[in-house]
Amino acid sequence: MSSRPDDEGQKAEEQKEGSEPLAEEASGGSVSPSPELEEALREAAEAVETRQAEREGGEAEEGEAAEAEALRGELAALQEQMVRLQADFENFRRRALKEREEAHRYGHENLVKDLLATVDNLDRAIEHVRTSDSGDFESMLQGVELVQRELLGTLANHGVSEIEAGNAPFDPNVHEAMAQREDDSVPANTAIEVLQKGYRLRDRLLRPARVIVSTQAEGADEGEAEAAEE
Repeated sequence: MSSRPDDEGQKAEEQKEGSEPLAEEASGGSVSPSPELEEALREAAEAVETRQAEREGGEAEEGEAAEAEALRGELAALQEQMVRLQADFENFRRRALKEREEAHRYGHENLVKDLLATVDNLDRAIEHVRTSDSGDFESMLQGVELVQRELLGTLANHGVSEIEAGNAPFDPNVHEAMAQREDDSVPANTAIEVLQKGYRLRDRLLRPARVIVSTQAEGADEGEAEAAEE
C-alpha cells in the first residue's frame, strides 16, 4: 500500500523539528546574545573600569597632596630659619663694629684717668717752685715743666684735651662749682679760678673742671636792675 501525501508531509515536519536540537547540540549549546544584552554588559564593564581608575587616581592625588604639603612645611621652616640666621648675623655684625669702634676710640680711657693724677702732681710741683725764693729750684722747675709738656703732649696724641675753665662762663656740663666769690669785674656765674683742671677724651667727659664761680655784690645787682629798667 502506497503512503499518502499527508503522511509524507507530517514526517518531513517531524524530521525538521527533530533536527533543530541536534543542530544546537552540534554548535555546543551556545546562544547568540541580543544587542541589548551586549550594550548592558559593555556599560557595566566601562563603569567598573571608570570606578577603578577614579579610586586609583584619588589615592594618587591624596599621596601627592600629602607630599606637597610636607614640602611646603619644610620650605616654610627653612625660610624662617634663614630669616633668623640673617637677623642674628646682622646684629652680630653691628655689635662687633660698635665694639671695635668703642675700643679704638675709648679703649685707653682707664689709662688716661690714671695719668691725670700725675699731671696734677706736676702742676703742684711747678706752682711750689714758682712761689719759692730759692734759685736752686730753677733747674728742677725746667725739668718738671719739660715732663709736663711731654705728658700733656702724649695725652693730646691720644685725644685728651683740657676743658676751658679760666674766665669762662660756668657750664654745668663740664664745670663743677666748688665755691662762690664776689667779683664785679666779670659777669656773674663766671669761672674765675680753677681749683682742678678738667679733661675730656674726644667728646667724652673724663672729669669736670673744679672752679670757683663769681657772684656780684648786692649793690651791683641793684644798679644793674635800675639800668635795665631805664
